[in-house]
Amino acid sequence: MRCLLNPALNAAAVPAPSGDAAAFHASLPRYRATPVRTLPELAAELGVATVALKDESDRLGLPAFKVLGAAWAVERTLREHPGIDTLVAASAGNHGRAVAHVAAQRALRCRIFLPQRSAAARRDAIAAEGAEIVIVDGSYEDAVAQAAAAGGERGSVEIADVGGSGPARWVIDGYATLFAEAAEQHDHDMILVPVGVGSLAAAGARYASRAGAQLIGVEPVTAACLTASLAAGRPTRVPTPGSTMAGLDCAEVSTAAWPSLRDGVHATVTVDDEETRAAMRELAAKGLAIGESGAAPLAALRALAADPRCSTLRRSLPLAPESRILLIATEGPTDPASFREALA
Repeated sequence: MRCLLNPALNAAAVPAPSGDAAAFHASLPRYRATPVRTLPELAAELGVATVALKDESDRLGLPAFKVLGAAWAVERTLREHPGIDTLVAASAGNHGRAVAHVAAQRALRCRIFLPQRSAAARRDAIAAEGAEIVIVDGSYEDAVAQAAAAGGERGSVEIADVGGSGPARWVIDGYATLFAEAAEQHDHDMILVPVGVGSLAAAGARYASRAGAQLIGVEPVTAACLTASLAAGRPTRVPTPGSTMAGLDCAEVSTAAWPSLRDGVHATVTVDDEETRAAMRELAAKGLAIGESGAAPLAALRALAADPRCSTLRRSLPLAPESRILLIATEGPTDPASFREALA
């Protein structure tokens, strides 16, 4: 399904975004609000007021937004369990690196579980943060299962961004900072955000429900677990044959994220790998180095604007002369070889 208008939308039921993490993030030595880049040529082409991009390619010294959630989840976990000495996590790359980075800053050991098809560059980046790497013979979901088991060992805790645990909920709260920044930086009434397991999109839904904005989730066509779940009215697992959008290559949405996604996401749009590569090239031509998952919202915006399969969605969420659109570009080039190949 290319485009889906959420049949269960109920913005009034979405909880308010948490503001607990903002002061903590502001206290971190390298904290600054990531920039919003305006794309006036694209806005003129689409006939809308503005298109802007929230650029998460440099967040607290890492090339992705994930550290906002990881840092807050670790902080909250250590407040409740001060005797912990080892952090564990499953990841497709960016979350694991963020957890490893935070562990090193706090003089903690760290073990990251990665699926077999994770890119070597992502593995190396996590190892460079000082973490132990465990390659799981299976999918991302298999890595999640093994990390959960390891998190139950003495002195260890899992910093998950999926599931229903305390850390999974705190990760969503941590991402609220991104949207609070965006509210100060750029006027917008439509937000396109990558989904994956849904933690960032859940934070976006909580923000959008209070800001009066429309939130559109973006997924790979090969891993559209939110689209399937909204269509079914319940969390639904999908097969994941693979995608270059590694951070979005997820078979199911997070338990902690699902209620906010169900009630607060206005629609979803799916994109394929080639469309995302084209979006990467378009952004690179504007001087913006954005990775596969981060470029997906631009690919989705182009599909929303032109694809006949999105005609129903266009009638419900029109791109009008007064529309002010924000794209959440979640990562920079986290796999340099893949980035160079996409731009070739």
